[in-house]
Amino acid sequence: MAFDVGGNKGGGVRPTMNVTPLVDVVLVLLIIFMVVTPLMTKNLWMNVPAKPDKKEEATPPPPDAKPPVVLTVDKAGTLRINHEEVPRDQVVSRLQRMLNARADKIVFFDASDAVPYGSAMEVLDLARGGNITVAVLPDRLAD
Repeated sequence: MAFDVGGNKGGGVRPTMNVTPLVDVVLVLLIIFMVVTPLMTKNLWMNVPAKPDKKEEATPPPPDAKPPVVLTVDKAGTLRINHEEVPRDQVVSRLQRMLNARADKIVFFDASDAVPYGSAMEVLDLARGGNITVAVLPDRLAD
């Protein structure tokens, strides 16, 4: 605490606040937060297949190959498996039956851009709850 000893009408000592320790403490806390903040970030890694070069021609699948199984959610919340509308309570059983007849056990998931994030995650959880491997399509196939 500092004291002001001059220029007072009463002639007494007038106490004043010394803010130097307060500023020192605030600067130390600021430095601590600046050092700790980058350590608190969380990363989510996602492997997305690279787009093929235009020069490379992809070999088409053989004519007898089965089309991939695609689970789609449109902006109205309608669930479709390969463009066929399916009720929500039958999605898991229908996907399991379709995958039992296939060599590849992967379901591709596609959602419209207008679908809320929570709704899309509910459908993904529904499919994954049936012990089904789900791959998310990076680009929109069709609206």
